[in-house]
Amino acid sequence: MTELYIKNPLIEQRADPWIYKHSDGFYYFTGSVPEYDRIELRRSETIQGFADAEGITIWRKHETGLMSANIWAPELHHIEGKWYVYYAAAHTSETRDGLFDHRMFVLENASANPLEGEWVEKGQVVTKWESFALDATTFEHKGQRYYVWAQKDPAIPGNSNLYISLMENPWTLTGEQVCISVPEYDWEKIGYLVNEGAAILKRNGRIFMTYSASATDHNYAMGLLTADEDSDLLDPDSWVKSPLPVFTTSEANGQYGPGHNSFTVSEDGLVDILVYHARSYKEIVGDPLYDPNRHARVQVIRWNEDGTPNFGVPRADHPMISKT
Repeated sequence: MTELYIKNPLIEQRADPWIYKHSDGFYYFTGSVPEYDRIELRRSETIQGFADAEGITIWRKHETGLMSANIWAPELHHIEGKWYVYYAAAHTSETRDGLFDHRMFVLENASANPLEGEWVEKGQVVTKWESFALDATTFEHKGQRYYVWAQKDPAIPGNSNLYISLMENPWTLTGEQVCISVPEYDWEKIGYLVNEGAAILKRNGRIFMTYSASATDHNYAMGLLTADEDSDLLDPDSWVKSPLPVFTTSEANGQYGPGHNSFTVSEDGLVDILVYHARSYKEIVGDPLYDPNRHARVQVIRWNEDGTPNFGVPRADHPMISKT
């Protein structure tokens, strides 16, 4: 039996939270900072330890041009002995305001500890369109590395769809780029037509891909795509979308707009943990994107008898003792 003592919120004012447990025994955390001007990393031997861990700035936005505004949703990955951060950034110039015209970029670090050493800009991840693109993640399966991201297809109404592609290296796509999900259900189209923020969990012979949909207020919610582990992941028909959201606002628990999640495991590796952000209030003044109080939170994932994840409801803000 495993006991987890984790307080929510884990880290205040950190949206799009990403926690990765590495083979060195440490957890690593990153997420969007309220100023959207830099990328920070934290390191801790425990998940709860992130609450007191120092945030180390590893990169700051450029003054103008590419990568000069709205630095969003960084993710930290360890690939073939090196560290990579995937993030989205907008661009500004004297003649163009591109605050919401994001592209995707990659940083690389060869140090054993990603809080040390030099982070090198590997440039933009180029896709088949030069259009709004963000929220990249990557995963390995059966010896191949995949890249999943959200992008605006100029030919499709809406704000962003989910795409998947093979990778030639950690910053370059290769082969066909395939659309696997577009906003189609009513709950995916509140305020904006959005599918974004994908995260991968491989369990029980299947690949589960969560994502987030709708505007970033209390309507924000998580959806789920599922593929068999032996299927062709580049075939859209391999991915089955759940018609209902799998993680939504809980008025009873005072949790609003949960989403943009990642996955990690307990210290002993036995318990799967959902990492996500949510607000503790519903009414927002102005643009929700500039409300800083999307806090990083965590909770245990339960598993249904059919082998599918049960995310439950966002728990209230208080210390938790979770026994599994």
